[in-house]
Amino acid sequence: MTTIYFVRHCKPDISIADDRKRPLTEEGLADSTKVMEVLKDKKIDMFISSPYKRSYDSIKKAADFYGQSILTDERLRERKAGKDSNNHEMFKKRWADLNFAEADGESIGEVQKRNIEALNEILEKYQDKIIVIGTHGTALSSIFNYYDSSFNDESFMKIVDLMPYIVKMEFDGKKNVSKEEVFSIYKEWKG
Repeated sequence: MTTIYFVRHCKPDISIADDRKRPLTEEGLADSTKVMEVLKDKKIDMFISSPYKRSYDSIKKAADFYGQSILTDERLRERKAGKDSNNHEMFKKRWADLNFAEADGESIGEVQKRNIEALNEILEKYQDKIIVIGTHGTALSSIFNYYDSSFNDESFMKIVDLMPYIVKMEFDGKKNVSKEEVFSIYKEWKG
């Protein structure tokens, strides 16, 4: 079995416009210590992250605890948001049609394709390892939807305010055999 702990990032500083460089808030940085506490007894073999600062920094204390570096994979990045992307009507449209994207945005289907491609490579290359992946809300949700098509806009809205959010998934080869919510902190999302 391969075990992956997906860690949706801690609370980001949304006043920073550059999505890729957006840091954690002071509160988010403090919560990254809680992420480390949750993971410190899990015998983690490796850490992989989205290249976005908030995801990387959310797992950095845990990686430091284990004395490991963090690999990054561009395919694990968050969905490219377009114009008028952060409202509930757009959430519903995107989840109703995974190929729908607002102007200048990326569809959930596109996010899912690249995230699953990266995940499948990770599962092949690091079979039977225990891995942490630093991720994002929509990126992680697209993975959930891939393995369970009933995951939809309502499911997404239940996790949108969880930062950090840690989910353990186990895989037999590339087949997902279990999913367990491990830890979360409620932080109101104001994207």
